Amino acid sequence: MDIAQCTANSSRFQVSEFILMGLPGIHEWQHWLSLPMALLYLLALVANLFVLITIHHEPTLHQPMYQFLGILAVVDIGLATTSMPKILAILWFDSKAISLPECFAQIYAIHSFMCMESGIFLCMALDRYIAICYPLQYPSIITEPFVIRAILSMVLRNGLLTIPVPVLAAQRHYHSRNEIDHCLCSNLGVTSLACDDITINRFYQLALAWLVVGSDMVLVFASYALIVHSVLKLNSAEATSKALSTCSSHLILILFFYTAIILVSVTHLSGKKFPLIPVLLNVLHIVIPPSLNPMVYALRTQELRVGFQRVFGLSEYMSRK
Repeated sequence: MDIAQCTANSSRFQVSEFILMGLPGIHEWQHWLSLPMALLYLLALVANLFVLITIHHEPTLHQPMYQFLGILAVVDIGLATTSMPKILAILWFDSKAISLPECFAQIYAIHSFMCMESGIFLCMALDRYIAICYPLQYPSIITEPFVIRAILSMVLRNGLLTIPVPVLAAQRHYHSRNEIDHCLCSNLGVTSLACDDITINRFYQLALAWLVVGSDMVLVFASYALIVHSVLKLNSAEATSKALSTCSSHLILILFFYTAIILVSVTHLSGKKFPLIPVLLNVLHIVIPPSLNPMVYALRTQELRVGFQRVFGLSEYMSRK
């Protein structure tokens, strides 16, 4: 439908809801994927709540690194919860309809939490960089006010810069077509149904990705490159091993997060030939990092493991055995 027809129809019909069709190409058996997705979502909720409870109740974890980790757990819960309940409702109850305001709210929430996760990774990389490269100055630089300012700046940056995404999407005209081949309201998936020009939507989406997530990614990898360069110059093998061990868990999660974003972006270009791939990767990128992050930290961070055992009384149980 061209722009002239869109203008002619604008006064007589505007869709009131979108229909989320689910995973394209596998509608007949997509419900079989509901069980692993539900388990991943449950794992994300439980594991991140355990991390938050442990950090809150264990005094030895009241440090900047674990405070950032606690914020990451909150962001992970928010990111998974913005999408997974609706995805499971589609797969279990065939509840495919979503109103326009709910859809635009979901677009905003997904973009905000994604950018927030990237920002928290940047804060954690900066924290590790100063702790390892400037250990003597670390207590005077990374203070509680610094942590508060860093978190508030990330909340304001991501909260404000992502507002135009749903606002621009809401300004488009949607007539006759309202079926989205997706499990959630993605910005490009929704605006592709508009019958007027969406150039500004595509431009802002690209600008947001490069300016926010792209700059975060460059700074994060630059920080860890400087950390590795500094660590390799240490004379003590024990100190080198400890520093690398501390950063390895961060690096595993960061590599997964940004690699997944790049894969989603690249596969979106081939979406017309293989529509299932970008949609499935998009859904997995929303549920896997929130469930993976606390597991990696719990397995690789000794202080968090010890704190978890103390808070939940597992240390006494282990000592009895």
